[in-house]
Amino acid sequence: MSAASLSAVPAVELAAVDQTAFASIPRPRGRELSGPELETFAGELADRPELWIDLVRHDTAQRVYEELLSDEHLTAWLICWMDDHDTGFHDHDVSSGAVAVVSGAVREERLTIGGPPSVRNVPVGASFHFSAADIHRVRHAGADPAVTLHVYSPPLLRMGAYAIGEDGVLARHPMSYSEELRPLKQTS
Repeated sequence: MSAASLSAVPAVELAAVDQTAFASIPRPRGRELSGPELETFAGELADRPELWIDLVRHDTAQRVYEELLSDEHLTAWLICWMDDHDTGFHDHDVSSGAVAVVSGAVREERLTIGGPPSVRNVPVGASFHFSAADIHRVRHAGADPAVTLHVYSPPLLRMGAYAIGEDGVLARHPMSYSEELRPLKQTS
């Protein structure tokens, strides 16, 4: 979330996230979650702002993100967006995910073959999910800063960032979840 796309931003003195507080949010236990289950969990997390609101902060230079929860089947991130913040096209390796928009708006684009990407604007209060096979990009939309909650199952460890060469060939560049996703320049 992207985190979010989840490279570290210089830390501001913030309270540590108490992961035990997230135990009260209902979810299937002991297994990986499906896309719809992740979307439900993201919505439940959005309905509990007392768990994450103190972590919201914005930086014009890059997205700000904070890991909220991590266990053997799930990771959750809070990601803050401003103008021009853009992940570029990427996948989530073996992880499915979901995003809930808690303020502002983001735009999701999914790659399609033989045409322009499919596009949807996702306003505050809305959410979406994606499979590990989806290649998409997420970017800030609208005038106001945005805050999103991202959840992944299995936990997000690797991603692939994509660039389209001048010859139209799509190239995947593997990366760790700890690197920040940004649009890659076209390759020659």
